[in-house]
Amino acid sequence: MNAPLPTPVQRIELPTGTLDLRIDSGASELDALLGFAARANAKRGFLFLSKVLGKHWPAQPIDMLMVHERLAATVPQFKGAVQGPVVFIAMAETAIGLGQGVFEAWLRAHPGQQALFLHTTRYRVGDGPLIEFEEAHSHAPRQFLHTPVDPELHALLLAARTLVLVDDEASTGNTFVNLAAACRRLNPGLERVHLATITNFMGRAATGLLDTRFGMPTTCGALVEGEFSFAQGPLPPDQGVAQRYEEDADRGASAAFGRLGTARALRAPEQLAARLAREFAPGSRVLVLGTGEFMHVSTLFGAALQRQGVDVVVQSTTRSPILTWGAVDHALTFPDNYGEGIANYLYNVAPGQYDHVLACHETASGPALFQLAGQLNARLFHFQSEDHVEEVPVR
Repeated sequence: MNAPLPTPVQRIELPTGTLDLRIDSGASELDALLGFAARANAKRGFLFLSKVLGKHWPAQPIDMLMVHERLAATVPQFKGAVQGPVVFIAMAETAIGLGQGVFEAWLRAHPGQQALFLHTTRYRVGDGPLIEFEEAHSHAPRQFLHTPVDPELHALLLAARTLVLVDDEASTGNTFVNLAAACRRLNPGLERVHLATITNFMGRAATGLLDTRFGMPTTCGALVEGEFSFAQGPLPPDQGVAQRYEEDADRGASAAFGRLGTARALRAPEQLAARLAREFAPGSRVLVLGTGEFMHVSTLFGAALQRQGVDVVVQSTTRSPILTWGAVDHALTFPDNYGEGIANYLYNVAPGQYDHVLACHETASGPALFQLAGQLNARLFHFQSEDHVEEVPVR
């Protein structure tokens, strides 16, 4: 993928190739923030697996919220310039929860300032306008960004001068460049871009060229920075279809949690957390499980349980096929609950590992969710909105 690094700090031999990694900053945090895994994806055979994302690895909510605050603090204030609204966009599916958390942390740190949050998605919601772009290395490359249909939120998007793009890692920056260009066509008044990522492995030279690549001043904030090279090895086995987009299909994806934009923080389900905490025996180990693109609510739910003294971690299901190797020591497979008919996965969770599993979903209940609940002895919680949460009886 890249030319070999002259003095790699770390060499990782994966089943899919050889990853060389040089760390320029944040080395003391590397093990706490990151593991390495092998993708079942011929386009990219490696994965920088975040341990504080709540996706492929169990993460404590307090650690996730701290990462959100740290990345929000990297967004420049641009003193002396017209700040204008700030638009935060999180990248599906892996970084949706991260991006919404960074947006909310920024709001807490800047009371009275205007901001808008959107996240990209692989599902259409409604019939409003959207932007399509490509994440070329992904197993499911088509992504969409809906433009807000609410007039006030749409006005925020068009008045923005600062665009903040959030992902768990930056390795080439190509997807960011594609999305920023599409946003600039929609809003020519954008003046600057900021990239907020847990890890930035683009390297010093590529990071120094961001202004040129984006066509406007561009900054980057990351907890770990360095550079990688990857020598492709044996191609992984074909995992089958990873995306089946049908324009007119209703996948049950909600408009209430960020796809069509929001200008405020979501409320945590404090009352539900307090009630459940009273039901759990002292010392119970609890997993709050997000599903697919529905991630941030599970983090807030987990944080509310943690405030009640519960021993809780957060994770999410995913459509990403990853080999059982390295930072992935267990994998479960089940149908996707969005009805695309593709395989979904849950990593590093084994049946019986937790005393309680609380699965959060935005889609209506159905066979896929019942199968997931059966595998994990989980309880299902359907979040139709912040204020309407229904526990679904498991068949």
